Amino acid sequence: MKHNTRERYNLPEKVVYCKKCTVSNQRPRIVFDEHGVCSACNYAEYKRNRIDWVERERELVELCDRYRKGNGEYDVIVPCSGGKDGSFVAHQLKYKYGMNPLTVTWAPLKATEIGRRNLDAFIASGFDNVLGTPNGKVTRRLAELSFKHLGDPFQPFIYGQTNYPMHMAIKHNVSLIMYGENGEVEYGGDMKNAFRPDREIADHDKHYFSGLPPEFWVEHGVALADLKPFMAPKYEHIINNRTAIHFFGYYKFWDPQENFYFCREHCGFSPNTERSEGTYSKYASLDDQIDGFHYYLGFIKFGIGRATSDTAHEIRDGKITREEGAALVKRYDGEFPRKYYKEFLEYCSISDEEVQAVVDSWRSDHLWVRGSEGWELRDPIWKE
Repeated sequence: MKHNTRERYNLPEKVVYCKKCTVSNQRPRIVFDEHGVCSACNYAEYKRNRIDWVERERELVELCDRYRKGNGEYDVIVPCSGGKDGSFVAHQLKYKYGMNPLTVTWAPLKATEIGRRNLDAFIASGFDNVLGTPNGKVTRRLAELSFKHLGDPFQPFIYGQTNYPMHMAIKHNVSLIMYGENGEVEYGGDMKNAFRPDREIADHDKHYFSGLPPEFWVEHGVALADLKPFMAPKYEHIINNRTAIHFFGYYKFWDPQENFYFCREHCGFSPNTERSEGTYSKYASLDDQIDGFHYYLGFIKFGIGRATSDTAHEIRDGKITREEGAALVKRYDGEFPRKYYKEFLEYCSISDEEVQAVVDSWRSDHLWVRGSEGWELRDPIWKE
C-alpha cells in the first residue's frame, strides 16, 4: 500500500531549508518566518538573548515551594530513562531545589545493555524509580502494526512514555510532573506553549494514539484491555489529581550537551563507545534497540534523519556552524540501522522484504527520486 505522506502530514510540496540551521520545512508543524528562519532557531535566539534566567529560576523556586510536601512523600514525578536529560532534571530538582522526586521509566521496547547500565547507575546515584513494563506480546504486536500502518515501530513506546507518568502521578497522589525540554519549541513545531512553563492537559489528552482510535487496534486483534497500559488515565482522574505538566527547559537554559557533561559527573551516565547509527553523537537515545528505525523512518517520510536533528540543535546552541552541520548530514543522515536489524525483524515478526516494502510505501515523490544508485533525495541540503 502506497501512503500519501505529504497529504497525511500536510507537508509543503517545495522543500525549503532554514537559513540558520539544517532543518527543512518538511518537519511537521514547523513554521518559517519571512526571513526563511525556522521557529526553533527563532526560539533559540529568544531564549539566549531575551529571557531573564534569574527571574525564571525564581519562578522555579516558587513552583517547587508550592508543590513541596516536606513530609517524606513524593512531590514531583520526573519521567526518566536514565539518559542525560531526565537524569539532569531529577538531580537538579532533588539536590538543588530540595524536592523529593519519584522517577518514572517506561520500559524500552527492547533494551540495550548500555541503556540498562545507565538506568541502574542513575538509580544508584540516589533516586527512587518505578519501571513500567507492559505485556511483551502485546507490545510487539503494537510495534509491528505501528511500523506497517504509521511508519514508526516506536509508537507503542511513545504512548506509554507519554501516559505512564500520569498514571503514576495519580497513583502516588503527586500533582506535578516535570519533563525536560518542550520538544515542540526546542526542535520546531507547535509554538502554542513556547512562552509558558506548562502544557494544557487538554492538549496532552489529544495525543492518545496518533490519530488512530483504540478501535483500529482492536480490529487488528489487540484486546481493548491490553491497550490500557498504553493509554492515558481517564480525563476526570487527571483533573481531580490537579495534574500539572511543566517543562524544566522553561526555567533553566536547555543545552543537551551540557546535560551530558553534568550527568556523566553526577549520575554515573556513560556514552556509547561508538556513534549512534544515522548520526555522529554517542550520548543520546541509547536505551532501545528499536529506536534506530524510528529515526530512519523519519528520514524516509520527511527527509529529516537523526543527523539533521542533532546538527540543527547544535547549530542553535553554537556548538557547530551550518556548513559543518550540512557536511555531517551528508555523511550520516539516512544511514540504515544495521546493528540491531536482526533483532528488529524478530521483534516485529517481519521479513526483510516486508520491511523494504513498508519503507518504500512511505516515500513521497516530492522528496525522493530513484537514481542510478537507488533512492536519492531530490533536494538535499548539501546541494543548496
